[in-house]
Amino acid sequence: MNTFKINSPQPKQPLEGRSTPVWLKCLIFVAALTAAQAAAGEPASAKLPVVYAEPARIVNGSACVFWVRQPGTLRSLTAAWMGHKVFFAFDPGRKAWFGLAGVGVETKAGRYPLIVEGETSQGTPVKLSAQVAVGHIKYPSIALKVPERFTAPDPEILARVEKEREVKDRVFATISPERQWTSGFTVPVPSTASDGFGTQRKFNGVLKSTHHGLDYHAHTGTPVSSIATGKVLLARELFGEGGCVIIDHGQGLLTLYMHLSEFKAKEGDAVTRGQLIALSGASGRATGPHLHLGVRWQGVYVDPRTLFKLRLPS
Repeated sequence: MNTFKINSPQPKQPLEGRSTPVWLKCLIFVAALTAAQAAAGEPASAKLPVVYAEPARIVNGSACVFWVRQPGTLRSLTAAWMGHKVFFAFDPGRKAWFGLAGVGVETKAGRYPLIVEGETSQGTPVKLSAQVAVGHIKYPSIALKVPERFTAPDPEILARVEKEREVKDRVFATISPERQWTSGFTVPVPSTASDGFGTQRKFNGVLKSTHHGLDYHAHTGTPVSSIATGKVLLARELFGEGGCVIIDHGQGLLTLYMHLSEFKAKEGDAVTRGQLIALSGASGRATGPHLHLGVRWQGVYVDPRTLFKLRLPS
C-alpha cells in the first residue's frame, strides 16, 4: 500500500470569504499503481492516480471533499477516515472520484490517515493511503441570558428531554447508502448569518454548549428551504430546538433547521434543493426569532459555510 501526505497550511482564522483555487494550494499526491495496472493489462505509460483534498486548508469544523483521479480503470471506490466511511462517486466531468467528509470542531491538529480502497474494471484491488493534515482554529466564546427553566429544568422537563434525546439519537444514526444531493448546496434563507459555528456558549455565566450550527437573521414567518435534495426524517416540536426539521441527504449527511414557527413538510416527505420546508420563528431555547442551521456528517458537525464553498459536480 502506497502512503503519501496531504499537507494543509495551518490557518490562523476561520475560512470565511476565501476562494483560493485548490489546484494552486493543495499538494497533490501521486500513487504509482504499477502492479495493479499490469495485472489489469494496462500499459506502463498509463496516467497515474492522484489523491487530493478540497479545500486546500482543512481545519476542525470543516466540510471537505476528497478526489481520486484514475482515468478509465476504477469501477468502485471507498475510503476510511477518522473512523468514518467515505462514500465515493465518479464525476465524468473531471474524470475523478469524489467523496464528501467532515472534521469535528473538537478535532486536534495533526495528520490523519485516509485509507482508499477500490477495484479496477478488471477486478484488481487497489489500495492507497494518504496522510491528511488537519489544522486547528480557536472559536470565540459568548455569554447569553436565558430563562431559568432552560438551564435548570424541572424533573418533568428533564424526562421530556431524555425522550427527545432517544428520538434524535435514532435519527442521527441514519446513514443511507445512496447519495441524494447533487451539485452544490444553497443557503436556507435569503439572509446573513448572525452567530457563527463553533462558538462556546455560556448561559447565565456557565459554559453549557458549543454552537454546532449557524444562526441566520430571520423574522418570524421567513420561508426556510432545504439546502439540498433529501428526505425529511423528523419534523416536530422539541424542547431546546423548538420546531425542528431534520433532513437526510444520504451517506450520513443530515441537515437540521431549528426554532421554526410552522412546518411546511412532514416526516417521510421527499424534498428538493430550495424547496420550502418551514417558516422561521423563536420556538424552543431561543432569545429571539432566527433560523439555526446545522450540518451533520456521520455524527460530526461542520460549519455550513465550508459546505457551501465546496466545488461539487452537477
